[in-house]
Amino acid sequence: MGKHKSPARYSAAGLAWRGLRNKSWPRVWREPELKSAYDVVVIGGGIHGLATAYYLASNHAITNVAVVDKAYLGSGGSGRNTAIVRSNYLTPEGVAFYDRSLDLYNTMSTDLNINVMFSERGHMTLAHTDSALRTMNWRAEVNKLQGIDSSVIAPDEIKKLSPSLDTSPNTRYPILGALYHPPGGTIRHDAVVWGYARAADAYGVDLHQKTEVLDILCEGGAGPNGKGAGGKVTGVRTNRGDIHAPVVVNCTAGWASTIASMAGVRLPITTHPLQAAVTEPVKTFLPTVIVSGSLHVYVSQTDRGELVFGASVDPVANYDMKGTLEFTEELAGHVLELMPGLSKMRLMRQWAGLCDMTPDYSPVMGPTPVDGFLVDVGWGTYGFKAGPVSGEQMAACIAHESMPDLIAPFVLSRFTDGTLVGEKGAAAVGH
Repeated sequence: MGKHKSPARYSAAGLAWRGLRNKSWPRVWREPELKSAYDVVVIGGGIHGLATAYYLASNHAITNVAVVDKAYLGSGGSGRNTAIVRSNYLTPEGVAFYDRSLDLYNTMSTDLNINVMFSERGHMTLAHTDSALRTMNWRAEVNKLQGIDSSVIAPDEIKKLSPSLDTSPNTRYPILGALYHPPGGTIRHDAVVWGYARAADAYGVDLHQKTEVLDILCEGGAGPNGKGAGGKVTGVRTNRGDIHAPVVVNCTAGWASTIASMAGVRLPITTHPLQAAVTEPVKTFLPTVIVSGSLHVYVSQTDRGELVFGASVDPVANYDMKGTLEFTEELAGHVLELMPGLSKMRLMRQWAGLCDMTPDYSPVMGPTPVDGFLVDVGWGTYGFKAGPVSGEQMAACIAHESMPDLIAPFVLSRFTDGTLVGEKGAAAVGH
């Protein structure tokens, strides 16, 4: 005789899930047909490109805009960064620029109606030498003059904020002090991309994934095929057909120089891989973001308990995004010099992204010698921090056909005029 089988029991939540499981979730944004003409074409579906499109629509009512990306939205640096945000840079131009971006990040969840998981946990840049400590004091004074909450703190205060750090004087790289920036923190990079994409789509912006730009269409230039100085953009050629547009914006980060060359524009940019890694999740113990420029390492802990590590860019310029054992060994060694207690943690995975580096470690923004061809590139290792303000200011630049004050210092012509914006002292590691 068979055993009696109890009747199945379901919770209300379980029944609801069973019903939803058989239905398709609605798409977050449309998949529109590619039109033959737009008012603006934005190349690059990362945070910079999407933010530019969103602010064109929301702030200036320019909605006939296409964002094209050869892969999927957020597939480049926007989905490969370590999600750190701050505004404690070295130059007055940089500080004002990034502080506006931090303001936009603070209100983003409300503005875009999506939880971007912003966590204001404080950002601490360690100094291991007298010269590094002088630089920290320099940055702190520049920050204070710009109204930024930033100060140099001593080892005893560092230990209170981050007990896991080894602040004893007998280490190989003793910690002499740190630049502490309370408003700094982390934010969920994927949520930022999705938020801008959904919001731009709601305004009528067309988002085209798997749409690779093969050429920039120009006429009237001094170079071959009507390209270069004196020329004018007429559109782009993609793997899905030509798109006519009087304005084309290059927001392609590591591929910036490649795209610009299609319009006959040379950029002072080299592309370097930047590697990062993450550990297994553990109980939260690291409340702040830790950066060491001397050791070329930075670390923060996610809301899931993972430790996210990174270092400086790879020394040789290339487009290779494979992880290397050399990076892992060097990274682990430097992290353990800061926090020996992590020696038993397991490293789970590593990855790389491409960084577009300029000689002065500041971006290139605004018009180029080719009329209608604009750039928002040269971000190196800190493009994610600048995404919101870059989009806002580039949108204003396009709508008003003039340079906003915040991005005026970052024009391409500064490299020939000699008016560089030297940001290396605050961005050698980039976080």
